[in-house]
Amino acid sequence: MSKSADSASAAHPLAERVPQQPAYSEDARSYDRRTGAFQAYRQAIVGALPVRRGQVVLDVGCGTGLCCGLLLEKVGPQGGVVGIEESPEMAAIARERIAREGWRNVTVVQSGAEDAQIAVTADAALFCAVHDILQSPDALRNVMNHLRPGAQVAAGGGKWAAPWMVAVNMQARMLHAPYVRSFEGFDRPWNHLEQLIEDVHVRELAFGSGYVLTGRSSGSGRAALSSASRHSAGSQPAQVHVPGFGVNHVAEDRVADIGGLP
Repeated sequence: MSKSADSASAAHPLAERVPQQPAYSEDARSYDRRTGAFQAYRQAIVGALPVRRGQVVLDVGCGTGLCCGLLLEKVGPQGGVVGIEESPEMAAIARERIAREGWRNVTVVQSGAEDAQIAVTADAALFCAVHDILQSPDALRNVMNHLRPGAQVAAGGGKWAAPWMVAVNMQARMLHAPYVRSFEGFDRPWNHLEQLIEDVHVRELAFGSGYVLTGRSSGSGRAALSSASRHSAGSQPAQVHVPGFGVNHVAEDRVADIGGLP
């Protein structure tokens, strides 16, 4: 463990690793009910993402699709949302929501963010309450490689408050323990992400136990693709397809015009 990680653990003794919980598997059907109190925070994080109608957004770690409707209100029927979700159970619920709501311009790929082969060059990315993904440089590089330069990025979720706010941190741990594999990096969850974006702004919420980050893709993530995130010739990576708004045409147009800003 690095010196910074050691110091963070010393400052926050609750930051030990925790076993993976069933919140995203056998308990997935109760996820919406159990996290309903967080909807206002989801709205705040989505609200911080400055996207326009007609644009395409990557909803990274989309879960059951609770942010999809909020994003669609921003991008409209000519835009699109591509959700990426590792849990098969959560992805299935998100697809049920999409079918129930009749969202023809939303799709969900069931894949880890590290491995998803994304068929669009998107205008924005949302990382809402996805601490584990934010701690994976490979996942972040894969997402950033599919954003155009200048694309908008928003992230938010839980974090440790100041070390002396013991009661606040105890509550934060109880609230987030079912949903994270590890509390490593919980003092500064955006540490890896901020290295891949520019114009970073962070606003703390809930006495410092939550945050909303905004920034813009610098384009450096496209050149920083590591060998670990490249697929071998024999692999079968997950394909992302957005029905209803011409995904291949969008991808070709975006790649051809990759130097332009909105």
